[in-house]
Amino acid sequence: MSTLFEKIIAREIPADIVYEDDICICFKDIEPQAPTHLLLVPKKVITGIGLAQAQDAQILGHLMVTIPTIAQQQGFASDGFRVTINHGSDGGQTVDHLHLHLLAGRSLTWPPG
Repeated sequence: MSTLFEKIIAREIPADIVYEDDICICFKDIEPQAPTHLLLVPKKVITGIGLAQAQDAQILGHLMVTIPTIAQQQGFASDGFRVTINHGSDGGQTVDHLHLHLLAGRSLTWPPG
């Protein structure tokens, strides 16, 4: 069974894609929690950050170094942003495919809630 994100990657369902390369895809969240709310998703299925393996290190690193590129392209790099990864039900993960939330466009409070 494919996850929602696998279906987006395969173009089986539409998404507002803002960035894509061979390793990852980034699109607008359909239930934004900030004026800018993007999801950065590896094309390889990694069920969650708590289940990542040593062989996933290159993908995880790529996600991290891609964030500044997306922030610059989308115009929120200079004002600041938050990157969040949820894992498991208590962590707020709702899709069993690793994804990073990029939130920007307003002052983000702490703790997040």
